[in-house]
Amino acid sequence: MEKDVHGIVEWLQNQVKETGVDGLLVGVSGGLDSAVVANLIKRACPDNSLGVMMPIYTSASDLGDAENVIEKCGIDSMLVDLTETHEVMYSQIQKGLKEKGEFNEENDRLAGANLRARLRMGTLYTIATNYNYLVVGTDNAAEWYTGYFTKYGDGGVDILPLVEYTKTEVRELAKYLDVPEHIVTKKPSADLWEDQTDEAEMGVTYDTIDAYLKGQNIAEKDIEIIEDLHRRTAHKREAHPKYTRS
Repeated sequence: MEKDVHGIVEWLQNQVKETGVDGLLVGVSGGLDSAVVANLIKRACPDNSLGVMMPIYTSASDLGDAENVIEKCGIDSMLVDLTETHEVMYSQIQKGLKEKGEFNEENDRLAGANLRARLRMGTLYTIATNYNYLVVGTDNAAEWYTGYFTKYGDGGVDILPLVEYTKTEVRELAKYLDVPEHIVTKKPSADLWEDQTDEAEMGVTYDTIDAYLKGQNIAEKDIEIIEDLHRRTAHKREAHPKYTRS
């Protein structure tokens, strides 16, 4: 892990130099991946890194975990509570749809959840512009392959330092970086709604996805779920389709 951490930190420093920015920032949720990235960018840019907490109906325990990560790794931080912003914006969207008689209650929870992710993305980029920083993403290999991220939400970033690492490997990085143990072992969640967990939403565990990515044998039903997720989310990983003039 020492070699990996050194390699990522050096790569992050090169990204800063090559793009001509002054530093790096990441949204800190209290989860594993953002905790690892916060530690890495603090090492890469000790005086020019920032962890941003952006609660939206976030539980006190998750916010406490985010604060714990920030305090332990010593990164500069700020908090922007987006709860009211989300409430006002989404209520206006719902109102407009209901007035048209076209509000789709079936998609309501997902639409509201994706708006949370996109509000956070917009917040990060606004702060990044203020500091002339890059926005650093937290997606790991399992999330990237299955498309488990919101397009133009948590998928809207400048650089991805963990995208080659499985969730299992990210846990190992976290242990090496001395991330608090309860954060390493807590159930992964994108904080999209109350009691939401990644694995329940995907229908497959991260350990199973990691095994698939490593070419190990897994149950046929899990292969079908993973490959279906990959196929349906291809648009998230590819460039925009563009019309070619004839």
